[in-house]
Amino acid sequence: SLRSGAGKTVNTKRVIQYFASIAAAGGAAKKDSNKGTLEDQIIQANPALEAFGNAKTLRNDNSSRFGKFIRIHFGTSGKLSSADIETYLLEKSRVTFQLKAERNYHIFFQILSNQKPELLDMLLITNNPYDYSYISQGEVTVASINDSEELLATDNAFDVLGFTPDEKMGVYKLTGAIMHYGNMKFKQKQREEQAEPDGTEAADKSAYLMGLNSADLLKGLCHPRVKVGNEYVTKGQGVDQVYYSLVLWLKLCMR
Repeated sequence: SLRSGAGKTVNTKRVIQYFASIAAAGGAAKKDSNKGTLEDQIIQANPALEAFGNAKTLRNDNSSRFGKFIRIHFGTSGKLSSADIETYLLEKSRVTFQLKAERNYHIFFQILSNQKPELLDMLLITNNPYDYSYISQGEVTVASINDSEELLATDNAFDVLGFTPDEKMGVYKLTGAIMHYGNMKFKQKQREEQAEPDGTEAADKSAYLMGLNSADLLKGLCHPRVKVGNEYVTKGQGVDQVYYSLVLWLKLCMR
């Protein structure tokens, strides 16, 4: 119930670091061959979650736009035995709209920092945030945040948490797909209550990164199949309805 910027996130991190350091001091920590120790994983969950769930707001440059409930379990000897994190109430609307003095989620700007140029190539994007409508409605830089350094922290967190290279690249690809997704444009067909694509470049890139067929993606948006009774029929959609479908679909992907 504390106001934004009161220090909830920072103090939570300090408590977690304290418990992790105390547990690690109690004996040799077990390390999986493909990921960090349990203590490291608990600590590194924060930068990974913050990259995708924190953003600049009017009150706070690193505001958590979701809730999280953290359980840390200890064995009888006092050592950490496991932990789990539940997240809820992500501010989904921020992905597609930001106020002038606010910013979209940090991950977009971390990727665009060009700290890892190979990501720009893989995601078929430039390093100019103004090329992407979903992330350039508000601020694109934050004086107190070094997006280049934060990208390295996020990328390292994935490794410590045990993400495989394919899983990590999959996360980045979906993030890039969202950026292209916001650039898709539609126009109204003359004398018809039906929308059609106004160019396919953004759709082609978004579909490629998501492993979809571009034509199927556009067809699903412009001519969705709806169930009427026991049958499915193809429904025509106007431009405003297509954009609404875009937003609904994007929110489903973020659940």
